[in-house]
Amino acid sequence: MFNNSTQKKCWIFHSEEILENMRNKANQTFQSKLLASVTISPNDSLPLLEPHEEKMLRKYYEKRLLDFCSAFKPSMPKSVMGTASMYFKRFYLNNSLMEYHPRTIMLTSVYLACKVDEFNVSSSQFVANLWESPAAQEKALEQILEYELLLIQQLNFHLIIHNPFRPFEGFLIDLKARYSAFENPEVLRKTADEFLSRETMTDAGLLFTPSQIALAAIHFSASRVGINMDSYLMECLMLKDNKERLSKLIEALRSIKTLVKKYDPPKLEEVNLMKQKLEHFHSLDLGISTNLKKRKGYKEDEVIAKRAKVEEEEWSDDDLIDTM
Repeated sequence: MFNNSTQKKCWIFHSEEILENMRNKANQTFQSKLLASVTISPNDSLPLLEPHEEKMLRKYYEKRLLDFCSAFKPSMPKSVMGTASMYFKRFYLNNSLMEYHPRTIMLTSVYLACKVDEFNVSSSQFVANLWESPAAQEKALEQILEYELLLIQQLNFHLIIHNPFRPFEGFLIDLKARYSAFENPEVLRKTADEFLSRETMTDAGLLFTPSQIALAAIHFSASRVGINMDSYLMECLMLKDNKERLSKLIEALRSIKTLVKKYDPPKLEEVNLMKQKLEHFHSLDLGISTNLKKRKGYKEDEVIAKRAKVEEEEWSDDDLIDTM
């Protein structure tokens, strides 16, 4: 299924540099569009975010997304969390955090992932994980629904996500059935699960296949308990006589483990400063056609959305604290 998927054809990239260039381009494109649309006096300046500042905030909200999913009631399947995370990452490959607030895109990504992965929760159940106040829940849901079409469009309607969790279970079953050198593969689960959770906060899902990521988690966990998996790769995966494929696989596993190992969560003090800058920017009434805070209509498709009843700045990250 993965080999014929839009994920393989359109959303697997060859290098981290390509991803960085795409994000930098999104940042610069928005800044250029903004500066061409507004008049600024010589004594004024806009609180624009630079690419490295957007990166910091993006990493912060990726972690917030995972925390929200982990605390969700009823308990959310890992596949939904993985799908939502990939929606968020894909969206910001071509869009700036200054144009679309990451808090709203984060929640909309999770809401859409629940639908696509058939995790059946009602809209009221969903927003109940955010606030206790019915009025605040209504405001949140209105904005999520408002952004849903935009998110789908920016994903090019490619909504099916292949996560590493299913191949991970498949590899465990295969180890139990065909790899007699390993008595109890279940001992790998805990460390491998932690590896996959940390991997979700990296760009591995945009660079490698789900099966490679799953195998990297098993390989990493096995190394922690002193088990060499080379014979499994060569014999059970039938790569013994295909040195080129074996070499490529080992290199991919090494790269994935390096990505996970070097992941460095942003420092809270720096994040708070960038959040203030972002909130300041989104509070400005710049009056340009892109409609920074909400983006109600989509002119290219001649779709006009209703006017919002609530401004985005009326709610903030503080509203999420109690559930995370």
